[in-house]
Amino acid sequence: MIAAQSIFVNLLFKAKAFVELLKFRLSLLVAFSCAFGYGLATHGHVGWGKLIMLTVGGFLLSGGSGCINQILEKDFDKVMKRTMHRPIPTGRVSVRQAIYFAVVCIVASLLILSIYTNTLTVVLSLVSMILYSFVYTPLKRVGPIAVFVGAIPGALPPLLGWIAATGTISHEAMIIFGIQFIWQFPHFWAIAWVADDDYKKAGFKLLPSGGGKDLNTAIQIMIYTMFLIPLGLLPTRFGLTGLNSAIVATVCGVAFFAQTFSLMKTGNRQSAMRIMFGSFLYLPIVQIAYLLDKV
Repeated sequence: MIAAQSIFVNLLFKAKAFVELLKFRLSLLVAFSCAFGYGLATHGHVGWGKLIMLTVGGFLLSGGSGCINQILEKDFDKVMKRTMHRPIPTGRVSVRQAIYFAVVCIVASLLILSIYTNTLTVVLSLVSMILYSFVYTPLKRVGPIAVFVGAIPGALPPLLGWIAATGTISHEAMIIFGIQFIWQFPHFWAIAWVADDDYKKAGFKLLPSGGGKDLNTAIQIMIYTMFLIPLGLLPTRFGLTGLNSAIVATVCGVAFFAQTFSLMKTGNRQSAMRIMFGSFLYLPIVQIAYLLDKV
């Protein structure tokens, strides 16, 4: 009886470690963005089976990509406080186990997407995984160009959802891609500002303007955040959504933009954290507003 309980506890412990490898919250956001793009493209006529499988496929693709990221950065994760307790650095999951797990997730994702969506969705999903795992990840130690590269797979989920529904890349699809693409910059840079000490230990160079936590970097964060205000109005301008979501997007954009002035004035970590948390709120609130405006 005791032996059986011990085996069960160990299995739960191992399962928890594999769930951590998926970067659950990030993968959930990716899955939601895929579902958002699909819902926006279907004009309320949702194929729920296809939507569910698209969401599962997007989640597994993100989880597998995140797992590869942790495999490649295992030695850097050991020296950073924010990552040293991840499954691979702590030995809860071996590198070989993580590789197998990543392969299973990615293959399962591509298989699901190939059955329930279309070829273009599958190809762009594969491109997204390659860019994030094998281009963005090593570039983090090269310079801030990594943020630009990482913003591409980061912005692809709503585009993938749209393509899964329509099979085409239209100007509407590029609008929702563009909003999420520009959003990536203040989001990434706020995180890099907050985690700067840790990132330096690993040699990560993500901040712009020579990598300094200075006024130039704060101004760039402000500029990209400001761009979100007019971009948020484009879905309404092109008839994709209505006036209500335009109001929500404008209010959220202005509130997000206003947070950047504190960072320019003080340059402290608390101001950067407010921008970081503001970025986490901005995207899902605006995307939900767009969806509700289509109902």
